[in-house]
Amino acid sequence: MIQIEFEFTLPKGYLDADGNLHRKGVMRLSRAMDEIVPLRDPRVKSNPAYATVIILSRVIVRLGALEEVTPSVVEGFFACDLNYLQKFYRQINDLEQENAGFKEATNPSANPALASDSE
Repeated sequence: MIQIEFEFTLPKGYLDADGNLHRKGVMRLSRAMDEIVPLRDPRVKSNPAYATVIILSRVIVRLGALEEVTPSVVEGFFACDLNYLQKFYRQINDLEQENAGFKEATNPSANPALASDSE
């Protein structure tokens, strides 16, 4: 059976409005719709980099004690945590492999939603 959910621990953690720190979470494998739906969002049309926020909010199924991970939560991530999650997303979805046949589609310059801060 294929593993579809993967645990992670954020380097810094998400600090919520009550001062609670959330570091441990679960991300599921991405589906095509997870990358298609954000392209229809007006926030992405005005700022293509915002697709990353929406995609992550769709694939992070659990983060600490939070009831849900919304785009607002992702907006509140520290930069190092956002970078970590972008790399983790590419890793679990096998987007790092050069020979996967999807090199152009997964190229950060061709798809700004997948670009990390360090690239």
